[in-house]
Amino acid sequence: MSETYTVTGMSCEHCEQSVEDAVGALDGVESAAADNEADTLVVEGAPDDDAVADAVSEAGYELSA
Repeated sequence: MSETYTVTGMSCEHCEQSVEDAVGALDGVESAAADNEADTLVVEGAPDDDAVADAVSEAGYELSA
């Protein structure tokens, strides 16, 4: 299962890596791919949406609906 989220605040590859690392560590996540130019995060697997939002926030970015 794949889910695409909108993430605001990313501006570089380091930002992408921070989000990918934070979300990738969650239970149920098979992979996470962030794109700062498109403000997207594509998550493969079946993570909890609230956990994804919390992980993105803890990394210093914001998950938008």
